[in-house]
Amino acid sequence: MQNDPRTHGLWEASAPPAPSTTMLDGDTAADAIVIGAGFTGLSTALHLAEDGARAVVLEAREIGFGGSGRNVGLVNAGMWVKPSEVCDGLGEKLGGRLLDQLSGAPALVFQLVEQYGMDCQAVHSGTLHCAVGASGLKDIIERERQWKALGAPVELLDEKSARETIGSSAYRGALLDRRAGTIQPLAYVRGLARAAISRGATIHTSSPVVSAERGAGNWRIRTKHGCVTAPWVVVATNAYSQDPWKALQDELVRLPYFNMATRRLSDSLLASILPERHGIWDTRSVLSSLRLDAEGRLIFGSVGALRGTGTSIHRSWARRALVRLFPQLRDVEFEHEWYGWIGMTGNSLPRFHRLDQNVVSMSGYNGRGIAPGTSFGRNLAHLVAGRIAADELALPMTDLSNPSFRAAKESFYELGAQLAHVTSDRF
Repeated sequence: MQNDPRTHGLWEASAPPAPSTTMLDGDTAADAIVIGAGFTGLSTALHLAEDGARAVVLEAREIGFGGSGRNVGLVNAGMWVKPSEVCDGLGEKLGGRLLDQLSGAPALVFQLVEQYGMDCQAVHSGTLHCAVGASGLKDIIERERQWKALGAPVELLDEKSARETIGSSAYRGALLDRRAGTIQPLAYVRGLARAAISRGATIHTSSPVVSAERGAGNWRIRTKHGCVTAPWVVVATNAYSQDPWKALQDELVRLPYFNMATRRLSDSLLASILPERHGIWDTRSVLSSLRLDAEGRLIFGSVGALRGTGTSIHRSWARRALVRLFPQLRDVEFEHEWYGWIGMTGNSLPRFHRLDQNVVSMSGYNGRGIAPGTSFGRNLAHLVAGRIAADELALPMTDLSNPSFRAAKESFYELGAQLAHVTSDRF
């Protein structure tokens, strides 16, 4: 994508082609303009189109160019923080509403995949949150207690069961969440685009917004070569936001995350590693993730950017850490590498903003963009269509904010990940 194999790596190499789209050229009108062709924007467009509304999506580059086409592909329920922290951040009423919505969000993803026949390697077998050391075990035990109190289908695996399920002795236990699963993220976001187009939505790529003006009850959104007029605008650009809504990016602390993928493993190796195709991530602060794709390649990721000194540091660490996890992979090399940016918020929860009259946004998924982005996209479509009011959403409408020391925090994440990977094999 964009002639850079380090942006989307294996996902670009293995995804079905994107649907045919064109640059916006000329003037048109719509019921809603959606800015950004990622999970949230395309889910919004699809659900608007399902309701019979005319939606026009403007994407600055390509479908899934941002985080939606780069991430690990874990379709998780909930945010990465514990349920109690969600309620602490939002209060019991909204917190409970958000937990209910996010609990069902993976089911929405897999339902859309089936409904529209998306070729995106969907596996609905659950994910594993893996405990590193005694503190990690304590963490997942508490998570199990809180999720079970809410009726969630989670199961705590002891050290022996975790070893058998993962194929590694590195973990003290694991929390299996049966609501969750994995997909090929770029293939899924392209599937959402194809589904939206099939229902009547229009997607224009290579069409960055240059201005937004309001007049006579409508918004006029201009690109270099055209203009779309509509009463509603949905901004779904998250950590990749640019003008005129760059403030959405500026309120997030961007965390770099990279992935590396091996060649296809042999059948004998596949029999010993993640035999049920679970996706996993661990309890470390500088966490790691693992999963297999449909062809049997192992994808291994962690915090860090593949640029400058980080490229060689993270490559070397990934090689060492993978062999520590699975000694049988000593002679297996990585064939793909890529990275992107996660938008982090101060309370680790997404943000719902009213940017102007009839201009709304969702952002800040904190590394959980697939299921929440799809679900919140449906919310935004229903809000625009008048099917729900803003106060019926699971997030409060908040003002944009500027985090303190944002640039310093971003540098700390990037350089801190390098330091962690230089000084530790992690397992």
